[in-house]
Amino acid sequence: MSHSNTVRMIEYWSALKGEEQAPPRASLNPADFSDILTQSFMIGRVRPGEYQFRLAGALLEDLHRRPLRGSDFSALWTVGDRSKLQTAVEAALRRGEALLADALGRSLQGREAKLEIMLAPFRSPSGQVDRLLGFYQPISPLFLLQNQPIERLFLREIAFASAGETIAAPVRIAAIDGRRIA
Repeated sequence: MSHSNTVRMIEYWSALKGEEQAPPRASLNPADFSDILTQSFMIGRVRPGEYQFRLAGALLEDLHRRPLRGSDFSALWTVGDRSKLQTAVEAALRRGEALLADALGRSLQGREAKLEIMLAPFRSPSGQVDRLLGFYQPISPLFLLQNQPIERLFLREIAFASAGETIAAPVRIAAIDGRRIA
């Protein structure tokens, strides 16, 4: 079950998308979700597996205690979770579907907060599906971090989403002879 703010963001993206593979970035109007804008971010695909922050809301920068613009979204995740996240993001860009990640944000001292993270693809001005609108929704109280910054994100589950409903089967990595194929 997704948080109502996450459902709202997925429904907003879905309405912009209509019958297209992904809505154009220019159709995004931050005033439409100004009350939760601090939880939002935009990343752009630099190359497969590298997604640079273009914009990051104040809540994200406060949780990570640093400016995020220009940094790689993948680098926020543990090394063990990066390939699964990157595979899911590449599939979302290809298929034009939003993703929902169930994640844990952990400080260096081991304090944790549960987060729901949405990623929804958009088309850049060039027409390529290479941008993602992101959204952090805390699921547990943030005071559990005891004012410590999130050092790493841990992926608990990631799945495609459709109008706020999580698809039952999570994205999985496929390999043949140790070589990743999907």
